[in-house]
Amino acid sequence: MSDGSTADCYKIVTSGTPTEHDMGPWCPDNISDDASKGGIWAVEGEIYDIDGEFIKNLGTLLNDDTWMLYDKSTGEITKTKTKEECNDAANPNVGEEYKNFCVECLPSYITGMTHTYYIPVTPKKAPEGYAFNSGRPAGGGGEYERPEHPKDGERPKGPPPVEGAIGPSNRGLAFNGVVFNAPAPVDVILAAYTIAPFDDAGGHINLHEGYHYHAATGVSKKIPQEDNHAPMIGYAMDGYPIFANTNANGNETTNLDEFRGHYDEIRGYHYHVDKAGSNNFIDGLRGVYAM
Repeated sequence: MSDGSTADCYKIVTSGTPTEHDMGPWCPDNISDDASKGGIWAVEGEIYDIDGEFIKNLGTLLNDDTWMLYDKSTGEITKTKTKEECNDAANPNVGEEYKNFCVECLPSYITGMTHTYYIPVTPKKAPEGYAFNSGRPAGGGGEYERPEHPKDGERPKGPPPVEGAIGPSNRGLAFNGVVFNAPAPVDVILAAYTIAPFDDAGGHINLHEGYHYHAATGVSKKIPQEDNHAPMIGYAMDGYPIFANTNANGNETTNLDEFRGHYDEIRGYHYHVDKAGSNNFIDGLRGVYAM
């Protein structure tokens, strides 16, 4: 474990493929398309539907007339169409040839992919907890999100068990086995004049991690609570449960600690995810996690 101890853990092997909702769509085909043809994107904390109008007016929204993701004569939106283009465009050092592209990686590119995670059976409070890095993780190997698992083994590598250590890239798992990932490096994506939309469930695909979430939008499986508390949506990597941002009445929980967690008599210690437009789930781990 991250504190140097040993503990019983659940070994979870997942394909990262949701069963309760479809993956996609992400990029619409034409500026005439409505919201059903595209996904979502966050701008300054607000969620926008990626429809044709969004693409058409992106330069105005971002106050930069360099943006032009479509053909003015046909209205066709410029997007990645092959696995190779997906790989090349999903790169912080993307070349000029992918400037003004909507990046869309499809489920057919990642068939047969599995990931293995270890989550403590009994959560254990860490002396100081673990903060998360902000922004794009270091050591990305050329992709937007750093792969959580090494190629030569199953167990994820984590930080050394020291006070103030940085937590793992992945925040937790949804009930469907899809990972709650670190924030997407939006500044890097936009600086390259690309967008990499999430689908309506808050997820998208890269070739290393497969399908993963960057936002909790209420689409994935959730367990309602009898007392109108926010529904449970999964588990953090330290084994503490994760709940939605708002309760049954639509009110956001506010009395949270620096990890976005708190305690109540029914559920014990647990987390509440950030708003969907924040590109964030939780701010750290209160408990120790498997290494």
